[in-house]
Amino acid sequence: MQYRAIGDTTVSAIGLGAMPLSIEHRPDEGRAIATVHAALDAGVTLVDTADSYHWHAGEAGHNERLIARALARYGGDTSHVLVATKGGRGRPGDGSWTVNGDPGHLKRAAEASAKRLGVEAIGLYQLHKPDPAVPWAESVGALRDLVEAGTIRAAGISNVTTDQIRQAHAVLRDALVSVQNQYSPAVRDSEPQLRLCAALGLAFLPWSPLGGISRSSLDGPAGGHAAAGTAFHRIAAGRGVSPQRVALAWLLSRSPAVIPVPGASRPASITDSARGADLELTETELAHLEPVPEPLEGPHLP
Repeated sequence: MQYRAIGDTTVSAIGLGAMPLSIEHRPDEGRAIATVHAALDAGVTLVDTADSYHWHAGEAGHNERLIARALARYGGDTSHVLVATKGGRGRPGDGSWTVNGDPGHLKRAAEASAKRLGVEAIGLYQLHKPDPAVPWAESVGALRDLVEAGTIRAAGISNVTTDQIRQAHAVLRDALVSVQNQYSPAVRDSEPQLRLCAALGLAFLPWSPLGGISRSSLDGPAGGHAAAGTAFHRIAAGRGVSPQRVALAWLLSRSPAVIPVPGASRPASITDSARGADLELTETELAHLEPVPEPLEGPHLP
């Protein structure tokens, strides 16, 4: 396993996105806990969760409680594992997602998350999504207050624009350590946010990082992302590894700021994903996968 930094904390270069363990069609608890344990066995030290990762109404925090139980039952040392959770979204139980960036709600949600995780302070607390009904500065201000109160140690933001990153950084300064946006072989429109994170020294955590490489996503015209997805499969076949592992290696090559958090609901899936950190792609292979010619590191901000 390779390692990267989130603020002043060192974590595995690939994390575990725990959402599939609690939402629709989730596995039974035995397999869910086995999946978390397999991640830890593979060297994963970052687990990403949220209070809204649940299926039915009335079970907010399902995923956080599950992660807490899995860590408690693990046979080895888990003191070095960073559990990153999120607040600001909800699930009424009908399959939809709501958003609530009210400062009072965020503070109560963080306190409840800390209790469910069984920690005095949450290692990384992320604002799940901007709320258009609440001024961004007010929502981010709640994170600052949570840091000052000692409820959380560091703050992150998710599903944000470059302007929102700059505004949050101005409010939180060193307390802001990460940004989590969707980014994958199929969805690459957060390139500006990634460049900004690299410039500001923030970790960039792609969610849904394996989008675009499933066999079903390759159906249709040969151009665009389908062609790119085919390249991932072709390189994987030549290397004798999974396309998922190639995708994660590609993401890691984008910038030292990148720490993907692939979801998993089976031990074999996260075991394979974790090995993506050990796969180094050649310049020729990267040329087939990389549609953006300009480097991500540099002095210019988007």
